[in-house]
Amino acid sequence: MTLYRYLAEGMFFGFIVLIMFGGMLTVWSRLLMHAVLGLAVVFIGVAGLFFHLGSPFMAMMQVLIYVGAVCVMLVFGIMVGHSPTQVDRLRWSGNNFLLASGTCIAGFVLLTATLIRTQWTAAAQRVGDFSMQHLGEAFLHQFVLAFELISVVLLIAILGAIIIARPPQESDPS
Repeated sequence: MTLYRYLAEGMFFGFIVLIMFGGMLTVWSRLLMHAVLGLAVVFIGVAGLFFHLGSPFMAMMQVLIYVGAVCVMLVFGIMVGHSPTQVDRLRWSGNNFLLASGTCIAGFVLLTATLIRTQWTAAAQRVGDFSMQHLGEAFLHQFVLAFELISVVLLIAILGAIIIARPPQESDPS
């Protein structure tokens, strides 16, 4: 094996370890802030995998959409909370931990069995032009209705978040 291949495999497994670390931090953290930061680490690791596997557009979308959404979710969680300094600890009982662990192990066994039994075929060759220009033109010409509907849904979600996060106004008796 060449040095380049060792480095490539090392980067790949490094991103996998980063994703696993972020996932464990997300699941096992008792503080909401730490759980959200762990989720951001997971999304950054997935973006790194996309970039490593030759899809920089997907990597940037992962960072912009998911990591950005995690930051917005964190700010929204603080806004909805009673105060920015309030720290809520998540409670784990023994039964919840056993149920979650059993579900994870069963899912892992099922996924591993599926991966082993599946007859994998070679990837199909690319067909057509998949440049960013082609994607942009498709959004603005062929899929313009879906593109606009997504923007309306996002606008409604942002307005709903603002309305929910706003403190209740006290009515004036006079």
